[in-house]
Amino acid sequence: MKTEINIPENPKIALSVLYKNGFEGYLVGGCVRDSVLGRTPYDYDITTNALPHEIKRCFDGFNVIETGIIHGTVTVVINGENIEITTYRSDGEYLDGRHPSQVTFTRSLKEDLARRDFTMNALAYSEKSGIVDFFGGLDDIENKIIETVGNPYERFCEDKLRIMRAVRFCSELSFKIEDKTRSEIFRLKDGLNEISAERISSELDKLIMGENVFDVLIEYAEILAVFIPEIKPCIDFEQHNPYHIYTVWGHIAKSVSVAVPKKVIRLSMLFHDIGKPRCFSVDEKGIGHFYGHEEISAEMAVDILKRLKKDNDTIRTVKALIEKHYTKPSKENGGEFTEKQTKKLLQSLGENNFFLLTDVLRADAMSKAEFALDRLPVIDRMEVLAKKIVAENDCFSLRNLAVDGNDVMALGFSGKDTGKALQFLLDAVIGGEVPNEKDKLIEYLTKSGL
Repeated sequence: MKTEINIPENPKIALSVLYKNGFEGYLVGGCVRDSVLGRTPYDYDITTNALPHEIKRCFDGFNVIETGIIHGTVTVVINGENIEITTYRSDGEYLDGRHPSQVTFTRSLKEDLARRDFTMNALAYSEKSGIVDFFGGLDDIENKIIETVGNPYERFCEDKLRIMRAVRFCSELSFKIEDKTRSEIFRLKDGLNEISAERISSELDKLIMGENVFDVLIEYAEILAVFIPEIKPCIDFEQHNPYHIYTVWGHIAKSVSVAVPKKVIRLSMLFHDIGKPRCFSVDEKGIGHFYGHEEISAEMAVDILKRLKKDNDTIRTVKALIEKHYTKPSKENGGEFTEKQTKKLLQSLGENNFFLLTDVLRADAMSKAEFALDRLPVIDRMEVLAKKIVAENDCFSLRNLAVDGNDVMALGFSGKDTGKALQFLLDAVIGGEVPNEKDKLIEYLTKSGL
């Protein structure tokens, strides 16, 4: 655990300006926590006893942005970097469960740190004083504990998003949530319904990318189910299938944790089987089946992602990947993906999504019974085959077809029939029924009677 922080040039300039003008200045919050943990901070926030108008005066000659000045925050642009500098403050009542009704400026660093969410985030640092820790944040970091500053009930009532932040930090940092803090998280979890979808969505994205995501999804499923109620039926749902060693939710959690750390892949795994409880059946041997679950899960994922205000590109990609996540190799080809299958997938998904699908297929296989791991080299070989098809500019989409709309219309096709004829020819080329040569394609279409 580091207790001496290497301050980058631009924050150091900002602190130096405050010192030269007779004010205090500290790095504060997440940048101190991450530095102590040996992680690279995303940004560097500064707190000071200077009032907003005094901060502005200190930085006369710099580009100063006043967008947060009502709450005591002034943004100073130093060498093109935005540095946020905030006056020490204490907060009034949180009447809306998110924002303080009023902000009071103070000259006390301890008062400022006392209003923060978790002890690990209530740390300040300057080169003069080192780390300032009034609330045991360093001990909690050392012991990998997430604990609120003061009474957890009060902290979570002030800002309900802190519930989700605690769970997210648990996933990101592989920390445990302190018992009293944990109890209040479950007690007050319904307060998450008061938080905007955009803020919840941002925390969820960070949570699913965490190294400890499996344990968190299992332990805190009820928290996520507040804003994704579709999770609830999955939690204890036994699959009764030899391919599966987990419940539906356990399989989902495992698949997220083993997936490559790409947001769109992990979102896809989070929802890829969410529709299973809706289509469960048991055969005469007692084996569980989930026929059509991929289509149902895809539609449910679209509904959930829209509620979470995700962008359209993400929604379309996740939907496409979930629809195809149950793709299996051909039994007739010795359990390998055929060239025709591979081209069909490339055609329906496009190149980018096809190679995302291989990541989805791997994560799905890795979260089943051990014998399902035999599928991994099969997926690898399909990926190699697809790369060869792409590299050789082989025909798998209309843009690779040796004829176009004009050629087809010259044969008398028009309107929607033109598109149908082109698709007919593409399917024939992919299926190996005709070579991708213009004359052969025109002859094939002419004789087809289409």
